[in-house]
Amino acid sequence: MKKFAACLLLGALSQCVWAMDPADQQRLTDIQQSWAHIQYELPAEQRTAAFEKLAAQTDSFTRQRDSVAEAWIWSGIVTSSWAGAQGGLGALSKVKDAKADLEKALTLDPKALQGSAYTSLGALYDRVPGWPIGFGDSDKAEQLLKLALQMNPNGIDTLYFWGDHLYRQKRYSEAKAALQKALQAAPRPGRESADTGRRREIQALLVDVDKKLS
Repeated sequence: MKKFAACLLLGALSQCVWAMDPADQQRLTDIQQSWAHIQYELPAEQRTAAFEKLAAQTDSFTRQRDSVAEAWIWSGIVTSSWAGAQGGLGALSKVKDAKADLEKALTLDPKALQGSAYTSLGALYDRVPGWPIGFGDSDKAEQLLKLALQMNPNGIDTLYFWGDHLYRQKRYSEAKAALQKALQAAPRPGRESADTGRRREIQALLVDVDKKLS
């Protein structure tokens, strides 16, 4: 009620950004841990159905807390992961939904989760096909990923996606430096599975980078 009253006093209820309470934080933690389990521990053939189920949970979260940027960020992450697991042109509608979720998060709080909306949106622009099939745009990806780096210059995800972008741009020496820095990122409490899986992805990409440099 106090947060509601504060919004009324500001005269901008429709624009009010709600802070997460402990129950919201627990829901977010559960979503993060479920995502890591699906992404890094389930067999590939089981991921599509599992992400579909998790997407229903994140959709419920955003409907109940539609002014919480963190909920929209994770709705975008889960939906884009679902699209990635499904693959093919049929996944493009999900990718567009993920883009909309991440853009919504940026309108609410660009700094939420240390700029994670910029990171995830930048990755989408990097990986989605360009016009006329999709909205992919490497220049837009670089712009967004640089904003993410300004907010979280030492984060494992930020540096991984920046390194991946540099690799895609054939800037191999820069990519290697970013990925090596990513491996030195501080552990995230409660995100152990995600950190382990991400490090495996970084190490695999470093192998590809080294091949290009040799």
